[in-house]
Formats: sequence, structure tokens, C-alpha cells
Amino acid sequence: MDRLPDLAVGDIIRLKKPHPCGCDTWEVLRVGMDYNLRCQECGRLAQLTYAELAKSFKEQVKDK
Repeated sequence: MDRLPDLAVGDIIRLKKPHPCGCDTWEVLRVGMDYNLRCQECGRLAQLTYAELAKSFKEQVKDK
């Protein structure tokens, strides 16, 4: 399994596949067993498990 960097609430991350709205950057809203993310373009919320996020994580764009 891939490893994630230490993410904190407020960090901006980029995922491998873009959201249907066309944006590929997300803001981290909650960390723990599950990660809550908000799309930077349309504001849609998504909840991913650690394994799902580790698989689709591309890079950390901005630290808090």
C-alpha cells in the first residue's frame, strides 16, 4: 500500500483522477480513519478511507 504524507486539516491535495467538474484539487476537512475532502471548484464533499486516498493521491499542493 502507498504511504500518505502527514496531512492536516486545511491542506490542499491533488488526486490522480479529476472530479467530474474538471478540478483535481481538494481541501482536507477531516483526517483520521476516514478523510473528508472538499472539491476546490464546485464545493462537493467526498469521504475516502485511508486506502482509497493512498491509492488516488498524487501530490500535496499546499500545506496549511
